[in-house]
Amino acid sequence: MLAKLRTYSLLGIDAVPVDIEVDISPSSMPKTVMVGLPEAAVRESIHRIERAIVNSGYVRPQDRCVVNMAPADLPKNAAAFDLPTSLGILAASGQMMSERFAGYAVVGELALDGSMRPVKGALSMAMQAAQMGLRGIVVPADNGAEAAVVEEIEAIPVRSLTEAVGFLSGAIDIDPVPPNIDEYFRQYSNYEVDFADVRGQEMAKRALVIAAAAAHNLLMVGPPGSGKTMLAKRVPSILPDLTPSESVETTRIYSVTGRLPANQPLLTQRPFRSPHHTISEAGLVGGGNPPSPGEISHSHNGILFLDELPEFQRRTLEVMRQPLEDGNVTIARATRSTTFPADFMLVAAMNPCPCGYRNDPRRDCRCNVPQVERYIGKISGPLLDRIDIQIEVPAVPFSELSSKTPGISSEEMRAQVIEARKIQARRFIGSRTRYNGQMSSREIRKFCQLSDASAALLKQSVHSLGLSARAHDKVLRTARTIADLEGATMIDIPHISEAINYRMLDRGAG
Repeated sequence: MLAKLRTYSLLGIDAVPVDIEVDISPSSMPKTVMVGLPEAAVRESIHRIERAIVNSGYVRPQDRCVVNMAPADLPKNAAAFDLPTSLGILAASGQMMSERFAGYAVVGELALDGSMRPVKGALSMAMQAAQMGLRGIVVPADNGAEAAVVEEIEAIPVRSLTEAVGFLSGAIDIDPVPPNIDEYFRQYSNYEVDFADVRGQEMAKRALVIAAAAAHNLLMVGPPGSGKTMLAKRVPSILPDLTPSESVETTRIYSVTGRLPANQPLLTQRPFRSPHHTISEAGLVGGGNPPSPGEISHSHNGILFLDELPEFQRRTLEVMRQPLEDGNVTIARATRSTTFPADFMLVAAMNPCPCGYRNDPRRDCRCNVPQVERYIGKISGPLLDRIDIQIEVPAVPFSELSSKTPGISSEEMRAQVIEARKIQARRFIGSRTRYNGQMSSREIRKFCQLSDASAALLKQSVHSLGLSARAHDKVLRTARTIADLEGATMIDIPHISEAINYRMLDRGAG
């Protein structure tokens, strides 16, 4: 007999349809053969499948069994084939019959006793099942809520091989898991951190509002203990809430890498990733075989925070340049390439010198000028070119640290950010650009209209302060955002003046 089931394999963060075909024919010796480019994890699963079948009360076929996984040119490398393969063996050997194979996809990993273990990428698989027009997908019970996020299909949770057989043969009915998307947002979308906890640093908070309002990348320069990390960790709390589509995009990435928080099938907060400076290129942008998303993809729709920026390997930082421009990263291999989303806001921090205490009135700095220049020179010009706002974060005086007056809260800062983003949404309607921080040179000329006085100030600043040519466009982008925060149509002198103050590392550049 021949049995055929639908399942999925993961390619990057996408689920690719796979047909499991099982044929059993008479043979003098029992043997199971898997074909269709199964990787090691799939090839060795046959022993697990056979014991799960026997321990669930079924009979292992004593004939020749051929399991074909189509398409034949796609490598199969997941444990999610356990359940469909075992069901195919049972159907091909006549131990079950099912009319539901045509309407349901099946994924799941088996334990030796026939119980189900969760799989990676259940959300992507459910999305693909919906695109194929299937009625539903049978998943391990632990993946049920994750697959149910896709409202167009039924997510059928099963706890064992026996339950899966009962449902697919029509012997029992299992209620699909309800989506509960609104409940997840109510339960998990609140942030535990708040900018009201940060004493002082009002200028840095202002710069963070501007950066968040238009997705400007930002660099903070200051001595150790000045609060750079504390500020960065609170940036997600002033960004607008994730939309349902953004939430699904981000959740897919965490799902395929097995990093979804326990009992939380949907990410409702913007991600904040802070990799250590010893991270490799593959760890940062993605890689491996098969390719897996890196930290920049895990920061999609959120924040990537790079602390101690000059301590990162220069080559590691350079590979971020293309994703910062395009909002995605492509990992190319000999046979195929995989694209991962990477639309993130970069927030970086660094000390002003190797010892960290340059310009700090409380501590003496012993670094000479060549050492300081060499330290800052570890960050390439092209990477700095992609950081719109560069600010100094000085040490906080004791009077501000001991003050009982709370600073501006995340809620107040978020309100400003949301209003500025509404203005940009109207400005860029019908365009691929969404925020001021993404404007091209043509869009800068179109939307950054200067008054005569502000144009004169910008010209004077470029010459007298030694601002580089590349800083010119950055100043205009930032000034446009400052004007948006004030609801101004025209960019005026205060907007240009404040934007110039946010280019500290460009001053003195030729």
